[in-house]
Amino acid sequence: MSEPSNSEPPAEALRNLELDEVTGERVSKTERDLKLIQGDILVKKRKKQREIAEKKAQKAANAPPSATSSKRKQDEGEDESKLDPRQYFEIRSRGIKRLKQTREPDPYPHKFHVTTNMNKFMGEYSSLKTGEERKDVEVRVGARIYGKRASGQHLMFYVVRVQGIRIQVMCQSNNANSLEEFHAQHEPLRRGDIIGIVGFPGRTNPRNRAEGELSIFAREVVLLSPCLHNMPDEYYGFKDQEERHRKRHLDLIMNDSVRQAFMVRGRMIDYCRTFFKERDFLEVETPMINQIAGGATAKPFKTFYNAHDQDVFMRIAPELFLKELVVGGLERVFEIGKNFRNEDADLTHNPEFTSCEFYMAFADMYDIMDMTEDLVSGMVFHALGKYETTYHTQSGEELHVNWAKPWRRVDLIPELEKQTGEKFPPGDQLHTQETNDFLQRVLKKTNVQCPPPLTNARMIDKLVGEFIEETCVSPTFIMGHPQMMSPLAKYHRDRPGLCERFEAFVCRKEIVNAYTELNDPFDQRLRFEEQARQKAAGDDEAQLIDETFCESLEWALPPTGGFGMGIDRMAMFLTDNYSIREVLTFPYMKKQEQNEKKGTLLAAEEVGIEPAEVVEDVRSGQ
Repeated sequence: MSEPSNSEPPAEALRNLELDEVTGERVSKTERDLKLIQGDILVKKRKKQREIAEKKAQKAANAPPSATSSKRKQDEGEDESKLDPRQYFEIRSRGIKRLKQTREPDPYPHKFHVTTNMNKFMGEYSSLKTGEERKDVEVRVGARIYGKRASGQHLMFYVVRVQGIRIQVMCQSNNANSLEEFHAQHEPLRRGDIIGIVGFPGRTNPRNRAEGELSIFAREVVLLSPCLHNMPDEYYGFKDQEERHRKRHLDLIMNDSVRQAFMVRGRMIDYCRTFFKERDFLEVETPMINQIAGGATAKPFKTFYNAHDQDVFMRIAPELFLKELVVGGLERVFEIGKNFRNEDADLTHNPEFTSCEFYMAFADMYDIMDMTEDLVSGMVFHALGKYETTYHTQSGEELHVNWAKPWRRVDLIPELEKQTGEKFPPGDQLHTQETNDFLQRVLKKTNVQCPPPLTNARMIDKLVGEFIEETCVSPTFIMGHPQMMSPLAKYHRDRPGLCERFEAFVCRKEIVNAYTELNDPFDQRLRFEEQARQKAAGDDEAQLIDETFCESLEWALPPTGGFGMGIDRMAMFLTDNYSIREVLTFPYMKKQEQNEKKGTLLAAEEVGIEPAEVVEDVRSGQ
């Protein structure tokens, strides 16, 4: 019989062991108690670790973005600028669609209360010292964002334009109600957005330079209207002329010089109105649609009046209507309005243009000449604060202009004789066939080209343009025109065959046309008949007989002086623009070819933006 194995515990030892329910092993009581203690410690340790992890997670969820997060979002903003225009539009549109749904914030609020005038702000607080703040003053302005820059997670800078003035906006988290609200305000904002700013004036205290920048220290920034497109880079700008004129809104956003040109134009018109009203003139409005295109020598636009079943013309000048008002007893009238001439557009001509015309009873050409000097010189000083200006032609030639009175005066026929070396026929012979032959010889001799028809008036006008207008840089009066060139001007009191008319030229271009008005109904009819003959000869710009106007003269037009000035061309000279398109808010542009493929969805459709529901207006039934 073999002996018991040494690996089996003695019976007595087995009786002292207890079963461990977790492992199924039999262990001593001491060992079991030790395991229980270790288990409690382990459980408590793990519980503590879970509590710490939960606190960290909660803290991370509530905390503002870290510097790394801010850097990542800044990089995302930089990536946005690298997107093509359509991609940017789609991404931004989706983001705005989410804001429209959540209204956190509402991207299109109805109202933001603006109380601050930026011109007064700049004058009042430009003297603030570096680091000085005026927290007791509330500033409320609406602005467009031109630049956005973050400096850490507690500081944001914007460059904005307010009422045409660029200013910095400094946003600090300690000026907001909370850090969370600070980041919620600024995260949705992009360049081009319209925002409302509530804050106070102050001057920054930079570390790297001695003088800080006058700024608005913002307490609150509100999105008022998001810009869905990626604004052009300010370094490269928006320079393409074709696109600038087609998208004047973007041109104004990007190019401050365009805004300044329109501001000058506005001041010009304001001055004209004040000038005339101070002299007891009445501002009136006359028709744009006429049965006869009269009042000037130009080719009209023709249209059709459906209700009356007849052809009508857009007006080329308000002159005849204004003189009819003078016949009726409105002795001093003026009008600033549109005219339309169906002619080629070039750097100084636009088919639609603005003129200022006035008519003054009991005045003549010489009174109007003095008024012209007063009006134009005063207007230049009012718009620019000086009389001397500089103008650059398309070729780059620099012209220095002195608008101060008195102006130079040139007699037309004697000056042509001097320039051509030819003795012109007497004034009362300038309309004859003999003079026509003479003028053709002068054109050939001087190598001046005149397109047909070769009427006496057109040939003389070509010679004036070649030999006299080219000498007119500072304001110059050209006077002593032949009667045949001026069908509405009165004959000269001392020089037969000539009329009492003058033109004012600046930078070799006409700005004013004026004369002693013809008030003899017999003479006026003869002038119109001569114009009709020229029209029959092929001159599309010659005038027709206006029977209504001729009849009005039979009721007696008092001796009257009249004046017409092109506002657009004057604005060109005062803003140093050689193209008339630069001073027209919306110049006429040729139709643009559509290159979009048929069936291509618009970006708004691709992001699923639906039109707002139209609710019937019970008040109007619409």
